[in-house]
Amino acid sequence: MSERRARGAIGRSRPMVWARERAWPWFTLHIGSRVMPVLRAIWKVVGPTLSTVSGFGWAVLTATVLALVAGAVFGWRELLIVAFVLLAALLIAVGFAIGRSAYAVRLDLALSRVVVGERAVGRIAVTNTSARSLLPARIELPVGSSFAAFHLPRLAPQAEHDDLFGIPTHRRSVIQVGPVRSVRGDPLGLMRREIRWTEPRDLFVHPRTVALGGSSSGFLRDLEGIESRVLSDNDVSFHALREYVPGDDRRYIHWKTSARTGKLMVRQFEETRRSHLAIGLSTNRSDYAETPGDDPDYSAEFELAVSICGSLGVQALREEFDLTVLTQRSELQSETGRRLLDELSGVAQTERREAIAQLAKTLGSSVPDASVAFFVFGSTVTPSQLQAATVHVPLGVRVLAVSCRPGAQLSLREIGETSLLTVGDLSDFPLALRRANS
Repeated sequence: MSERRARGAIGRSRPMVWARERAWPWFTLHIGSRVMPVLRAIWKVVGPTLSTVSGFGWAVLTATVLALVAGAVFGWRELLIVAFVLLAALLIAVGFAIGRSAYAVRLDLALSRVVVGERAVGRIAVTNTSARSLLPARIELPVGSSFAAFHLPRLAPQAEHDDLFGIPTHRRSVIQVGPVRSVRGDPLGLMRREIRWTEPRDLFVHPRTVALGGSSSGFLRDLEGIESRVLSDNDVSFHALREYVPGDDRRYIHWKTSARTGKLMVRQFEETRRSHLAIGLSTNRSDYAETPGDDPDYSAEFELAVSICGSLGVQALREEFDLTVLTQRSELQSETGRRLLDELSGVAQTERREAIAQLAKTLGSSVPDASVAFFVFGSTVTPSQLQAATVHVPLGVRVLAVSCRPGAQLSLREIGETSLLTVGDLSDFPLALRRANS
């Protein structure tokens, strides 16, 4: 008997489940398709208004409703008074946020690229493009991680108001300026309406560089290239004579020596390379000593290293040599001097723990045809670490290492076949190169 009841219950439950499964798609298809457009239309109208209410405004609105309900239920006049005061503040805030905004806004930067410490100035021009006067508003301009605020007075039709502003450039960086936005709201911050008027612009604060002049002539030869230890059958640098082998180019047979020895002798050459400067800039934080101060992200040694890297790169490009600049993270764009300095403006230290040897290994595999390789790092890199790193550089490449130690005396020492320069100031770098070339 119990089994029959169970079977009957199961039989009755199947149509119910089937009905629910059929009802949900029907509801979604017929009801949902009609309700969703209505909800979207309502949100399109109400959404911008609700978005103007700040978090503090929603808190005040919630407190108003609670005080009004509690005062009405318990008969507390004090809560009713509080509710009406808060409601009045909300209504007044709505009046501050209401207003048309028909502006034409221009954001101009006097220079888009400056050197650290140079003055950077910008201008905001706001024009009323409507046929009516516009109420006062506030103009906000994000500058990096902070922002500047300007008071925009009441503007008559077609009237223009402009403000000048300065941008601090005491640090090398890429500063995003903008977008310019107008803000309407009440003094209490209950409501806030923002309108964006311009696109953001980048201000590149380049590192300081120094002109090397002829200081690099000992390392970066003329465009004919630099002799290597690789022998070639066809080049411009004569090396020796050898016996003729079938397949050799007959143009390089040395007939006088062949007549004297009775054997065909051909010229053999040393392969030359086009001047190619490779720079390995370490961005590993552990390769630089910390600078005492409040900013843990600032390192005087790293800033000096970036400046030396920029000076070398700009000089190489000025002399029309091939250039490759590498860090632990990537290869920097270096088609032009401006492009290289733009890249260096945004270079930052990383927490990666690759030693200087890893940077040398990357440089050796990426630029095997380099004629000169520079490694630039801080004071914490030891001579033994440097010596282990230079093993990864191909033979025939002149290697120079620059240890950046602000305030240190200029010095030069040889570690195997590597010249180690210790530089304490950017102005000493040209002299350091001349010493290495002497």
